[in-house]
Amino acid sequence: MPPIKQLSSTVVYQNNWMSVREDKIERASGKQGIYGVVDKPDCAAIIAIGDGKIHLVNQYRYTVQGSFWELPQGAWEANPDADHLDLAKGELREETGLVAESMVYVGVQFIAYGFLNQKCHIYLATDLTQTDTQLDLEEEDLISQAFELSQFEQMLIDGDIKDCVTTAAYGLAKLKGLI
Repeated sequence: MPPIKQLSSTVVYQNNWMSVREDKIERASGKQGIYGVVDKPDCAAIIAIGDGKIHLVNQYRYTVQGSFWELPQGAWEANPDADHLDLAKGELREETGLVAESMVYVGVQFIAYGFLNQKCHIYLATDLTQTDTQLDLEEEDLISQAFELSQFEQMLIDGDIKDCVTTAAYGLAKLKGLI
C-alpha cells in the first residue's frame, strides 16, 4: 500500500497540452494535505547523430524567457497514446526534417516527478536523411543545427545547454555505450 492515499482529486486548470489537478491526500501518519500534479502525455527525445555531428533545435522558451539549444523532443497531445517510436520518428521529422534509418531505444526517464507525471522516451537516431521540416504553429521560431559532438559536449560542460532532458538523455546513451 502506498504511503500516501488520495482522498479526492480536482482538475483546477486544463488546456490542449496539460492539466493541473489538486489532490487531497492522507499520509501514513494520518496527516492530511494537498498535492499539485501536472498531467501531460509522454514525450520523446531524439539523439540524432550523423557524420560525427548531433542535431539540436533552438527555440524560445517563454517560461524562462530565453532561447536554448536542446535535443528534438515533444509529445502529441492530440494522440497521447501514440506508440513512442512513432512519436520519436514524427518529432524528429517535424523539428529537423530528418528521417532516421535506425532508431535505437535508449530508455525512459521521468522529467520532474516531484510534480509532473510525464515520461520521456529516449531514442538514438542514426543513418539520417534530410527532408523538409513540418513545424507546428508553436514552433514557428524553431531552428535546427548540427554540432560536432565535441562542441556539443563542451556546451554541456559550460552550461550553455540548460535542458535537463537533453543532458540526461545524452548521458544515459553515452553511459550505455551507444555513443
